[in-house]
Amino acid sequence: MYPRAMSTTSPAEFAPTIERCRPADVTPVTLEATALESTAPDHLRALNREFAQAGLSPVELTVTAQFDEDCSLATRKEIERIRRYVRAGAFLGVSTVSVTIERVATPEKVRPELTACAERAERDGVVLELDGPMTLEH
Repeated sequence: MYPRAMSTTSPAEFAPTIERCRPADVTPVTLEATALESTAPDHLRALNREFAQAGLSPVELTVTAQFDEDCSLATRKEIERIRRYVRAGAFLGVSTVSVTIERVATPEKVRPELTACAERAERDGVVLELDGPMTLEH
């Protein structure tokens, strides 16, 4: 994993909140990024309403990514696409954005960008998980 920012909140402070949680009658679902027509807030608000009315709760957003060009601009474009899905996932209330990376031409260019993306995801309250040939810097 990557370094975490220091926090003045101890895990024990969350215990009373967790103890007061009640089960809800919702079905957790995994949402594929390709199913999203848009990552615009208006679209995501409408999607949230549809999920609530259907008794569904998105818990994971899955994304497929490719870094098959040895080009900084292409890498940046793909990272920005992943960031949009991280923001969308945070808006939808998912806990995890899982990115399956199919190809990587230049790992040394991609790894720092993915690490920064994971840090941003953490600030947004989402865990970024990678599957494929890439790992995050520790």
